[in-house]
Amino acid sequence: MKKWNVGIIGCTGMVGQRFASLLENHPWFNVTVLAASPRSAGKTYEEALGGRWVMKTPMPESMKNMVVMDASKVEEVAKHADFVFCAVDMPKDQIKALEEAYAKAECPVISNNSAHRSTPDVPMIIPELNSAHADIIPFQRKRLGTKKGFIAVKSNCSLQSYVPALYPLSSFGVKKALVCTYQAISGAGKTFETWPEMVDNVIPYIGGEEEKSEQEPLKIWGKIENGVIVPSKEPSFTAQCIRVPVTDGHFAAVFVSFENKPSKDEIINVWNNFSGRPQELNLPSAPKQFLHYFHEDNMPQAALHRGLENGMAVSLGRLREDTHYDYKFVGLSHNTLRGAAGGAVLLAELLCAEGFVD
Repeated sequence: MKKWNVGIIGCTGMVGQRFASLLENHPWFNVTVLAASPRSAGKTYEEALGGRWVMKTPMPESMKNMVVMDASKVEEVAKHADFVFCAVDMPKDQIKALEEAYAKAECPVISNNSAHRSTPDVPMIIPELNSAHADIIPFQRKRLGTKKGFIAVKSNCSLQSYVPALYPLSSFGVKKALVCTYQAISGAGKTFETWPEMVDNVIPYIGGEEEKSEQEPLKIWGKIENGVIVPSKEPSFTAQCIRVPVTDGHFAAVFVSFENKPSKDEIINVWNNFSGRPQELNLPSAPKQFLHYFHEDNMPQAALHRGLENGMAVSLGRLREDTHYDYKFVGLSHNTLRGAAGGAVLLAELLCAEGFVD
């Protein structure tokens, strides 16, 4: 298999660190450049982090002494990589401009950021669900005036705990869904050491999260028409997003109604047998089984199941009929693996395997 040289833009943040740890021994991707804000530029990765490494595994030896570059010096950074992963902490309009600058420098961008998720010709892909949305890339290149450069994004981390369960049930006509997500503190880039007020606490608000949780699924369900992705009108989503005192793992309590109500056994059968393009292609980061259903009433649990299949599987349970909706169930995904860096690495693998990254 071909190997690609890759960069991490925003390497010092929590998601950037997760990218570094995931890519340390990746069979296809070799990290050749690290970039961050000007205050980190010119320092080694170890110096730039200054004791702020929060991953459970040690900082990769191969990256400790790499000198961090200034992410704003696009041409300089881009010449070191075939493509870059982007996870920067900046205002949205600045992120949009930065990612487009990399794309126009003929350096594809696989983004963890939300800035381009609503851009009509930028694919927002959960690889098992809507891999065909990558076909929008030639239209985006035409707009940008690029031959190789493009931007592809992964969806919000909260979606991974419920959209992968609902999308495979589309043949039954998913009409509406109500979801309450219970989200780990690492989703805010925090640990209990850096956010002690979250210990023994619940905060019923996460800025911007409910809008993303309601709108982004419609793009996943959308269709390519006339060079743009047109969001679907259905299913309709309503969401409430709550921060809970858990290190990793986003939980969802989901209520769903269908046009043609399936039986409980039919739903579980679809989940157990569902696979997507990553499984067909046997991509390095793809879980062997994407969706795992647990029959026990007290499963899944964040502490027990967030790491399932290297944190890339989605755990489901408690499927039962509801009095107002057809069914209700719970879902769980690892928010910084499947939901952030791991999902972006899997997306990059998909785009490389399908020939979109030269």
